[in-house]
Amino acid sequence: MSERSPQSQAMPRMAPLARLPVFFALEGKRAIVTGDGPGIAWKVELLEATGARVDRNEQPTWTPDHFAGAAIAVGSFEDDERARDFADAARKAGVPVNVVDKPALSNFSFGAIVNRSPLVIAVSTDGAAPVFAQAIRARIEALLPMGFAGWADAARRWRPQVKALGDAFRGRRFWETFTERAFRSPNTAPDMNQIIGAFGAHEGGSVTLVGAGPGDAELLTLRAVRALQSADVILFDDLVSHDVLDFARREAKKILVGKTGHGPACKQTEINDLMIKLAGAGRRVVRLKGGDPLVFGRAGEEIAACQAAGIPVDVVPGISAAQGAAARLGVSLTQRGQARRVQFITGHDEHGRLPKDLDWESLADPNVTTAIYMPRKTLAEAMESAISHGLSPETPAIAIANATRPGEVTVTGVAADIAGKLRSDVKGPVLVLVGRVFGRVPVEVSTDIDVATTA
Repeated sequence: MSERSPQSQAMPRMAPLARLPVFFALEGKRAIVTGDGPGIAWKVELLEATGARVDRNEQPTWTPDHFAGAAIAVGSFEDDERARDFADAARKAGVPVNVVDKPALSNFSFGAIVNRSPLVIAVSTDGAAPVFAQAIRARIEALLPMGFAGWADAARRWRPQVKALGDAFRGRRFWETFTERAFRSPNTAPDMNQIIGAFGAHEGGSVTLVGAGPGDAELLTLRAVRALQSADVILFDDLVSHDVLDFARREAKKILVGKTGHGPACKQTEINDLMIKLAGAGRRVVRLKGGDPLVFGRAGEEIAACQAAGIPVDVVPGISAAQGAAARLGVSLTQRGQARRVQFITGHDEHGRLPKDLDWESLADPNVTTAIYMPRKTLAEAMESAISHGLSPETPAIAIANATRPGEVTVTGVAADIAGKLRSDVKGPVLVLVGRVFGRVPVEVSTDIDVATTA
């Protein structure tokens, strides 16, 4: 029996569309506009931006003859009868018409526009929720570098030359390389000769250390999102939330490399070797770390390993756990009159014990705010030592697990009792903040979820 041809197989149908998205080419064409108000002013600006010849035409009554030679018609009316006359006459003349704020009389609508012309994106909710469409537009606007306009314009100019390259495969390879470079360096000027020259050459890979922030995906920086969306491989820690990984390019391979605060984890040398191997094979590697990669993330060792291997390495900073926790608490870490400085310390050494080289006098300073990272097993010992070196036992202290995540748990106390209040069933990464600035945080604040929940 012969196999079915692809054409004979049933293909899934597209889901229903409220509107068909189309883009009018209006350069030099007549666009009739009538009416006043901010809505119509914005439509005029859009039409003029396309190069249309805007005809501000006012008529007591409208007939199809008024629309002769027009490519598009836009009107704004307070009177419903005049609006219907305008729309009916335009339709009888075969001219697409939009009546501002009257979707029932319009056979096309204006979307919320992201302008990287000739790259243009429009968002429509079929008139149901314009504010929602504007919010979506703003999200897209934030993700698209302004430099994409230059790349899209270069694509338009280069199409005839690319076609002249010969076979379709070489053309496809050109556009694949073009797109890869546009995403990698969106704000650099595109160079056609460099792209053509890259066809036969092996393009080396790279490593980017990216800060995933404390957990809330909305705290990612734009550079972090762009790195995730251009990565071939992502090496991520246990502390990175799944919501952050959702921003990654769908085709990217995601590899868990452990690195929890305690317990089993990949050796740092294994992670370094894997990064170098993947980048050496031409892959764009993102090393995704919780918080900021330069704060207790062993980034220095990874940067040094890449540099020794001749692998290009970049760092995208992230919001640290201490910053995220302070923001959630609404507390300034350097509140005037209460704290002169902030210090970050690690709660355990490479063996999981309290570090022996901590500056206890600095921890006991009443004018400092201290953030202790991952101190779950050493907190009691750390607080006892700090108190013995002069820290007041009544100094406010806060333990926060899963900071900024849905499973966030906050426990308040003082230096003398915070370790006892942090129960063992509170799961997830823990940060402890100590200092006078936390004296105004309500006692025993916590999210109203099961404290055993793991984010």
